[in-house]
Amino acid sequence: MNIAVIGTGYVGLVAGACLAETGNAVICADLDEGKISRLKRNEIPIFEPGLDAIVERNQADGRLVFTTDVEAAIADAEVVFIAVGTPPDEDGSADLSHVLAVADAVGRSITRETVVVTKSTVPVGTAPLVKKAVARHARFPFHIVSNPEFLKEGAAVEDFLKPDRVVLGVESEFATTVMGELYAPFVRTGRPVIYMDIASAEMTKYAANGMLATRISFMNEIAALCEVTGADVDEVRRGLGSDTRIGPSFLFPGPGYGGSCFPKDVKALVRTGAQSGVPLEILSSVDSSNERQKRRLGEKVRRALLSHVIHEQGQDKSLSDSDLGNSENKHLQGVRVAVWGLSFKPGTDDMREAPALVLIEQLLGWGATVCAHDPAAMEEARRRIGDCGGKICYAETGYDALAGADALVIVTDWNEYRHPDFNRLKATLKRPIVVDGRNLYDPKKMSNVGITYYSIGRQHNGAQEKTA
Repeated sequence: MNIAVIGTGYVGLVAGACLAETGNAVICADLDEGKISRLKRNEIPIFEPGLDAIVERNQADGRLVFTTDVEAAIADAEVVFIAVGTPPDEDGSADLSHVLAVADAVGRSITRETVVVTKSTVPVGTAPLVKKAVARHARFPFHIVSNPEFLKEGAAVEDFLKPDRVVLGVESEFATTVMGELYAPFVRTGRPVIYMDIASAEMTKYAANGMLATRISFMNEIAALCEVTGADVDEVRRGLGSDTRIGPSFLFPGPGYGGSCFPKDVKALVRTGAQSGVPLEILSSVDSSNERQKRRLGEKVRRALLSHVIHEQGQDKSLSDSDLGNSENKHLQGVRVAVWGLSFKPGTDDMREAPALVLIEQLLGWGATVCAHDPAAMEEARRRIGDCGGKICYAETGYDALAGADALVIVTDWNEYRHPDFNRLKATLKRPIVVDGRNLYDPKKMSNVGITYYSIGRQHNGAQEKTA
């Protein structure tokens, strides 16, 4: 089947490469000449395990082609995927200008009966706008389809090749037949292809991300409550997850969700609700809760450092809220903090809405310096943050980041951070303080090693300070 994929961002590139992998002739088009030139040289602009091999193999075999000529890519296609960005406007709503521009190009360029598939995440009601834009110029029949993506960054290739389900919003038998044939190789193990009306398909994507974001924020708030009541969020999580009505997924507390989907989609869904006269109060609170959670990790770091500074000065007192006022910031001037993890999750170099960005901003604002490490996102961090006038350095290894640091903060749960040499970690740090935003370690083990350890929703191995 001849396929055009317009947009070579995260979704478009993965979709195009994986569709070529099953024997289709795929042209991926993008107006970014630099990106297309790199892709032609098999230089992948995103970090996604397994994607480079698929792109290289299918380019070599002639099934995958990259171009900047959008209209030429569309001309001979039987199926056109629209996979361009839908960034949030200032009010949180999705910006559809790129989607509609592609739809306009589709109308001008198709030369046969064509299936036009919206792969971009778009709000309910977008399909009629796409249809109108295509129809403005189209001289051949066309069929609109909504095919939301459910790819997890870091596992996107596997998710596309072996999906949990394929959701297709269709309005004609022709489109149903074509899309069923296209996706047949990916669902041979019996995974469902779910056909529905287009509006429901558009809503399904947002509803899924809204539900997952809600679970994360719910557990983060329960974790905050655990800290001040003496409960252990890990035990609570096990108790919740064993309930078959709830299940264990997305119940791990952390520094807040980030990435390109959850923050944007929650805001867009809230905005759609407001425009429709249906206030989505739960999701609005989820968004607010997540923004607070991103700042809680930094406050935990500050409290941990101030507690040690006060102790070292021989002041025998508990840390109160007044100790966290601006008058105490002088104690953090010159403090050095090691940060492990910059991407919003492991398996990707994506730093969009990453909790690490908020943490670093807080630390620098309090007068601290930062030395960071991430297995994949170092170049992205340099591009986004720079060195802030020498206040940030980037270490070659996680251990290098520890040298002379007054504390270590773990932000992203990369596998290589899960089992460090704790004796080496302690010996390299200036002060043996670890603030773990991902609950990677056993508090008792850390205490035995002599490391003062703070985590999320658990009592630290001394007197847990109030962080809620």
